[in-house]
Amino acid sequence: MFTKNPTFEELPKAVSLLLVKLDHIEQLLLQNTSNSNSVSEQPLSVQEAAKFLNLAVPTVYTLVSQQILPYSKKSKRLYFSKQDLTEWIQSGRKKTISEIQAEATAYLPTKKRRG
Repeated sequence: MFTKNPTFEELPKAVSLLLVKLDHIEQLLLQNTSNSNSVSEQPLSVQEAAKFLNLAVPTVYTLVSQQILPYSKKSKRLYFSKQDLTEWIQSGRKKTISEIQAEATAYLPTKKRRG
């Protein structure tokens, strides 16, 4: 191993060692992301979806029967995607006053005045 301040002669070896370590870290990160993707794609049951949404199980059934909540049905069982549920939650987001004002300012110059 090298000291904290390698000499000029040790620099090529230190750089090659850094590159090897960087490649190893990159491989570990790629493996970690592929593992997390496979875990997050597992469907949720009604109970898990209720816990994720912080709702009661009967409320989840009501939202499904009203076709408000995104779900999949297979063999008389309901399944939910965590990503779909997150998107459903975010779709109900209300805009802030500054966002509404920015949209209005961007919209007004495009309209032609009558008169």
